Amino acid sequence: MAKVALIYDKIFLRHETGSHPENGARVEHTYEYLKSLPLFKDIQSIPPRAATKDEITLAHTEGYYETLVTIPKDRRVALDPDTIFGPGTLEAALFAAGAVIVGIEGIVRGDLERAFCLVRPPGHHARKGLAMGFCIFNNIAIGALKAIEHLGFERAAIVDIDVHHGNGTQEIFYDDPRVLYCSIHQAPFYPGTGSKEERGSGAAVGKTVNVPLSAGSTESDYLASLDEIILPALIEHLPDIVFISAGFDAHRDDPIGGMRLDSTSFGKMTQEIVKAAKQSARGRIVSALEGGYDLTALATSIEAHVEALMA
Repeated sequence: MAKVALIYDKIFLRHETGSHPENGARVEHTYEYLKSLPLFKDIQSIPPRAATKDEITLAHTEGYYETLVTIPKDRRVALDPDTIFGPGTLEAALFAAGAVIVGIEGIVRGDLERAFCLVRPPGHHARKGLAMGFCIFNNIAIGALKAIEHLGFERAAIVDIDVHHGNGTQEIFYDDPRVLYCSIHQAPFYPGTGSKEERGSGAAVGKTVNVPLSAGSTESDYLASLDEIILPALIEHLPDIVFISAGFDAHRDDPIGGMRLDSTSFGKMTQEIVKAAKQSARGRIVSALEGGYDLTALATSIEAHVEALMA
């Protein structure tokens, strides 16, 4: 059994969004559900820490960071039509990014092989200088750059299984050959990016791999996309560590997505990613929550995901 950590803290509930689909019940309900399962005793529970300014600005502009930290503590603003920033948002967002870093640091020390970060706000739409699509900081991008710039890793791979394309992550790494970004997502759909023709630029051509799927796609479509396109690219890239942008909004019961996956589908996809990670990255994986908005579907999908990470 692999040494797997669950990284979570109630600090993520301080990002208050009201009746917004991305709300604190997502992580609170999931955590309580995981605690009730037999597998919980075999998981290390680790608290996150806040990411520092230097860590955030690995992926984001200093101007964007300063804009957020200077918003008055008592103000509630919309950073874009979908993204709320309130009194507790900055703290939660710093800890969400920091959770990914804590997972990597545990792997570097040898305490862990894999980690799942049960965090919010999510991250993969956050661009270098712009909040977008419920996302404040790009948690996975910050983690990947921390791993490469400061923790001794040479190459990283990111597999994004959220129903939406991770336009922010793609933008951050579009010309960086050290990081392979792969996404399976519904198209046409928000945010309108992620075509097969978007493949990276300069020395990083081929390091962006997009697999857009039509609404109604099933488990077999996802597994074929992984096995035939994404995982061969991952193995060829030879990453030292693999990151998963773990969105669960492709579940058939999700109110936002239009795909036809079941909770067990996410376990099967994770099993395939784990197998590929073992070939070059010694099985080292850090996964972080992105989307997923039906509470029951989210919790059971994460159960399947974590079980597969433990294998």
